[in-house]
Amino acid sequence: MAIIQKSIRLLILLMLCKGIICAQTPSPHDLSFDSLATRWDEAIPLGNGMLGSLVWQKGERLRFSLDRADLWDMRPMQGLHRKEFSYQWVYGQVIKKDYAIVQRYFDDPYLNDPAPSKIPGAALEFDTREWGAVQDVHLFIQNALCTVKWTNGVVLKTFVHATKPAGWFRFENLPQDIVPMLEAPKYQGAIDSNARGTVEGDDLSLLGYQQGSIKKTGNHITYLQKGWGGFSYEVEVYWKKINAHTLEGVWSISSHFPDKKINRTGIDLAGEMKKGYDEDYRSHKSWWAGFWSKSAVHVPEAVLEKQWYLEQYKFGSAARRGAPPISLQAVWTADNGRLPPWKGDFHHDLNTELSYWPCYSGNHLEEGLSYLDHLDANKANYKRFTKRYFNKEGLAVPGVTTLDGTEMGGWIQYSLSPTTAAWLAHHYYLHWRYSMDRTFLRTRAYPWIREVAVFLEDMTSPDENGKRKLPMSSSPEINDNSLSAWFMENTNYDLALMKFTFAAAKELASELGLKKEAAHWNTIGSQFGDYALTDKNELKFAPSKPYDESHRHFSNLLAIYPLGLLQWEHGDRERSIIKNSLALIDKVGPANWCGYSFAWLASLKARAKDGEGAATALEIFAKAFCSINSFHLNGDQTGSGYSSFTYRPFTLEGNFAFASGLQEMLLQSYAGFIEIMPAVPDSWKNISFEKLRAEGAFLVSAQKSGGQIAGVQISAEKGGTTRLKLPFAAWKISFQKGVKAKDNGDGYLTLVCQPGGTIAINNLKK
Repeated sequence: MAIIQKSIRLLILLMLCKGIICAQTPSPHDLSFDSLATRWDEAIPLGNGMLGSLVWQKGERLRFSLDRADLWDMRPMQGLHRKEFSYQWVYGQVIKKDYAIVQRYFDDPYLNDPAPSKIPGAALEFDTREWGAVQDVHLFIQNALCTVKWTNGVVLKTFVHATKPAGWFRFENLPQDIVPMLEAPKYQGAIDSNARGTVEGDDLSLLGYQQGSIKKTGNHITYLQKGWGGFSYEVEVYWKKINAHTLEGVWSISSHFPDKKINRTGIDLAGEMKKGYDEDYRSHKSWWAGFWSKSAVHVPEAVLEKQWYLEQYKFGSAARRGAPPISLQAVWTADNGRLPPWKGDFHHDLNTELSYWPCYSGNHLEEGLSYLDHLDANKANYKRFTKRYFNKEGLAVPGVTTLDGTEMGGWIQYSLSPTTAAWLAHHYYLHWRYSMDRTFLRTRAYPWIREVAVFLEDMTSPDENGKRKLPMSSSPEINDNSLSAWFMENTNYDLALMKFTFAAAKELASELGLKKEAAHWNTIGSQFGDYALTDKNELKFAPSKPYDESHRHFSNLLAIYPLGLLQWEHGDRERSIIKNSLALIDKVGPANWCGYSFAWLASLKARAKDGEGAATALEIFAKAFCSINSFHLNGDQTGSGYSSFTYRPFTLEGNFAFASGLQEMLLQSYAGFIEIMPAVPDSWKNISFEKLRAEGAFLVSAQKSGGQIAGVQISAEKGGTTRLKLPFAAWKISFQKGVKAKDNGDGYLTLVCQPGGTIAINNLKK
């Protein structure tokens, strides 16, 4: 009888899940609405690092905004590479105080020329007028699946496959046939001269393209668009009826670069159609199950917890090895008939760096490698730039670049900064510290950091006090692009990056047994002076420039976070600097902050062990600076006075800095030991997290119940030794395998671990 009942239950399950498209289990972290968005920047986002889709409604049509990460107009920035293109020439103009010509040559092209730039793909539309109103729109983040339901019973299910360059759509309960329509971007048309600029985005027609061709043959649409210099891209859509009331379809975008050996980078859509929606959804869902298994957090503030999960979802949708790294908008280029804000490029003076902060402790190192893969792939181009602009050996990286790392100009204090590569070096360092991958250390991390150190050693020289300095220095984006944005002394921003570079070079060379190189980097690093401070121990922008204005970029605080050169754990002096500098930030206020400023502030507050301050910053970000779909819109969308910026250009770095901020509140390991929940508000009585990653390649889980840490579990991925700051006075080891624990009586537990070793420690009072 039991066997019969089991068989009946299995049969019912199979019937309910025919085609494996079972009723989805909603999560409190999902996006759920009772209507489709009517703006592209409020749409449901789907993506896989290379392809992206935004699901929304334009007019009376359901619209998928289709994008691909490598759709780029790569023309050289007009007039940028003239004979004056050199740091030394700019330095001469600064000394002469004749700076207008520098702005005209190197700043203005970025503002005035539409390209180089990221460009949009196309839009897939469906006429839904006869279906009635939309009843429900849901993004199931666990499966990266969007569903839409109409009052007449029609249901849409759509996803962008996790690992294939293909997006799927499936309509169920159709009352009659529906035909997909493909809409091309308008590359021909009138130019709105009153709406030009890097924030709003220029008219697509300024690119000068001939309008592409759309061809339909049976159940197949193709759109071919030719761009600049032989580049082209093709959008394809296939569909078929499964039965009288069900239609399935698949789309893709392929890019064609003339200098690539293999031009076609799309997929055999006809073959995918034969496999069908169900088969692709199965493998898609499996990838996302693996992604979500990497880490989890649970905090009592529902808004913050939901935002963290949405940031993880967007990170999983935007970061993938084999695809370009996360640019300003990643795979969700603006679908408003214009070029994306700030050309959708790669900004390395904050934006790309913040976007990858959460991958380390969030335990998504594999996705984070897409960033470093891109940097390594473009290294030869960066070295060309280093020689051309600085006339130096070693490695510098432009602060604003195209897809292949070519400089684009802009405010050159930052877009052509000598220390950009040092901030990028920090990510190589973090990947090594969190992975303990010695092959990566030897072949990628140290080589990058070493090349940056070679360059910075050559770029700097001792001043009259014997302290190394750059010929001229800057601090993003203090004094904008004016002559006064150049300082004749090291700014705290540049100084922190140079100090970090030589300290990291010494550490990594020592790890590799390169004693002479380590000694050399130690000598050079010791020649830099101290940070510029007020008499109240507050970090300035530069010796001649106190922190006396509200500014979106906390460039003067880089030594605190993310670099960790100034640490709470180092004693009273550095605690004073951290505490007083953050108090000054609070006092001056957020009038000129963007959303990412609040997200960054959370990590700064967490390093100061200020849980209340960190949580407040994250709450403001989530409530005031995000669209309804969780996109960071830079300006205060509530009009609550959190910022004088009330505009809404979408960029991603604030989103991912938010995730990093919450992780920093829950786990810290930068100071040579693991600290559990070092910066959470006292009111957070019940908290837990699973498999956050600590430096040394340790995976950590912990639980707090009734205001006390109840237990900690640590697994050693690579083995090695770490220390745990004991979060309870009385404890016991409840599980131990491959780990030797030693209590030194100083409040820390030393753990000597074999690879794969695991230990669980419980609070005796819980």
